[in-house]
Amino acid sequence: GTFMMGSPDSEPDRDPSEGPEHQVTITRPFYMGKYEVTQAQWQAVMGSNPSHFQGDNLPVEMVSWNDCQTFIQQLNQLGQGTFRLPTEAEWECACRAGTTWRFSHGNVLECGDECESCTAHDLFMWWCGNSGNHTHEVGSKLPNPWGLYDMHGNVWELCNDWWEEPWNCMIRINPTGVNSGSFRVARGGSLTDDAGYCRSAYRLTVEPVYRDGNVGLRIVVSRTQ
Repeated sequence: GTFMMGSPDSEPDRDPSEGPEHQVTITRPFYMGKYEVTQAQWQAVMGSNPSHFQGDNLPVEMVSWNDCQTFIQQLNQLGQGTFRLPTEAEWECACRAGTTWRFSHGNVLECGDECESCTAHDLFMWWCGNSGNHTHEVGSKLPNPWGLYDMHGNVWELCNDWWEEPWNCMIRINPTGVNSGSFRVARGGSLTDDAGYCRSAYRLTVEPVYRDGNVGLRIVVSRTQ
């Protein structure tokens, strides 16, 4: 599909790294995980659970981008398909789910974005206004219009791309980012963040070795067996 990636200059809480807004087309089919990878799934593949907040159906966290590559390599050896982290463009396309708002559930301007409970946000995401400073079971909020859960909040979701700013807007079909860099990209915001960081367009720089209790992953499958 084709969508507008990034945010317009007029979007509240916009960061300069979200621009310039540009049209992107994804021509290759991919299947995005309905949920963030859980601790039970990580344990089944890796034989260990590094998470700070423990629970089988909680999202795995305390995993670096490098750790995720090891997880994916081992997962791909199980003969269930070819898995990988999403590209940044795939992630934003799936998060927006055909919408153009600040969040896939709306612009949500009336209650502000500070760390106070907001019904419009609380129905769809775990953020600093309702998380209690810990992660929550995946899928316990409402999904976005394409049936994907926790695309906003709970844990940051690592993408495959190297950080690129500004974007090379000449590459508008299946962009995969630059070939090298010092930082990777994470998307979606987390349990500790105010709503502005959970917007569809917000981008976070992450060192490939960085681990934290609010950073996890969601995977895509590009080929099934």
